[in-house]
Amino acid sequence: MLNSGVFEKSRTVKRNEIVKPPGTVDTDIYLIESGSLKIFVTDDSEERIIRFGYAGNIIVSLDSYLSGQPSELCIQAIKKTELKIASKSAFNAFINEDEKRMQVWIFILEDLILQQTEREIDLLTNSPKERFERVLKRSPNLFQEIPDKYIANYLRMSPETLSRLKKS
Repeated sequence: MLNSGVFEKSRTVKRNEIVKPPGTVDTDIYLIESGSLKIFVTDDSEERIIRFGYAGNIIVSLDSYLSGQPSELCIQAIKKTELKIASKSAFNAFINEDEKRMQVWIFILEDLILQQTEREIDLLTNSPKERFERVLKRSPNLFQEIPDKYIANYLRMSPETLSRLKKS
């Protein structure tokens, strides 16, 4: 419903190419047609992945998109990715035209907030095994779409720990 014509631009992003650099304002919203992206922040030169996106997902540096302020979040391609892009003004006009579109957008935002809250609780309270099991239950496709080294970073564990958990 949200992809019907509002995503007026297309872009092919090469592996490792930056879609949104840190310190910039994100005025676009992206629909992933194929490939995969990661959103991360750099902490003492170490990458901290906070979200993934793959085919069918909408992805955006939400803090910047909503506030209009620069964000330290970076969006980068994990592999070659085909994107459809909607500007914030076009997207807002599109969702404001129809109550059903607005309801879908609100549902997407609510779901994102719930996912983020669940993730924060996982990282603060659960063991690596519990984090792995919850992500596997919540997003089983993740393990087909995203290389293990990125999933391990996302789960805040070593690649060796992730490998051991996948085998058990």
